[in-house]
Amino acid sequence: MLKSDGMKPKQIKTDKNGVAEVELVYHSKVRAADRPKVLNAADAYRILMDHWNKDSIELLEEFKVMLLNCNGGLLGIYDLSKGGITSTLVDPRLIYAAALKAAATSIILAHNHPSGELKPSRADQEMTSKIVAGANVLEIKVNDHLIITPENYFSFANEGLL
Repeated sequence: MLKSDGMKPKQIKTDKNGVAEVELVYHSKVRAADRPKVLNAADAYRILMDHWNKDSIELLEEFKVMLLNCNGGLLGIYDLSKGGITSTLVDPRLIYAAALKAAATSIILAHNHPSGELKPSRADQEMTSKIVAGANVLEIKVNDHLIITPENYFSFANEGLL
């Protein structure tokens, strides 16, 4: 699993009231040249399938977020949630927190449908719109949202739904 060290708040000093100043520092354990590139939905699907648990992809719905730099370099994959057979909880604030911590300029959302149905539900579409709206405020681009199964994927970007 790719993990991102991201930005780490670093306490540097406190004032007389015990209030700390915070400095953001970024250290990555992966050299920029060694990061896989995610330039399209097919790249994202291939990489995600390498990181998805094959024993549960047709059992439990999971939601993951790919964190990307401005050149499409993969900074990390955030495992947001694991749910039940037909749904999983998606908290947009945790998506934004992960993206900001990793200094990602764009993200790709992904979740599986254990049923094998690739068509997005109304809830999938509404949740995607909500995440895109919040990401826009933070100047983080949502490049795509993939619904995946072991055999194929549905791309919101390819279908003009973003």
